[in-house]
Amino acid sequence: QVQLVESGGGLVQAGGSLRLSCAASGSIFSINSMGWYRQAPGKQRDLVARISSTGTTDYVHSVKGRFTISRDNAKNTVYLQMNSLKPEDTAVYYCHAGIVVLSTDHYEEHEYWGQGTQVTVSS
Repeated sequence: QVQLVESGGGLVQAGGSLRLSCAASGSIFSINSMGWYRQAPGKQRDLVARISSTGTTDYVHSVKGRFTISRDNAKNTVYLQMNSLKPEDTAVYYCHAGIVVLSTDHYEEHEYWGQGTQVTVSS
């Protein structure tokens, strides 16, 4: 049983900063890619940023230079530092991870999602 628990969302004025955290816990063998997605009202859930197990990062164009994703492998935690926030960044942010777990007699990777945390940027 694996779960992802997010924290750090909230209300901030345009130009402000927030830091999201997501901690994975449970019967984890290893964690591959970790990332953040967001979903605004009436829109689909889209990738914001992701980071591989070796630290390679990837960002959607609209957040490059403003957001930084990082991870602490010892704590099974991924972070998203969000600076220079804009009203269009308003959304529910979801943590995602590809986690390897023991399944009967072999290891296999499953995808897990956090519960979501609201980020609201006022103009």
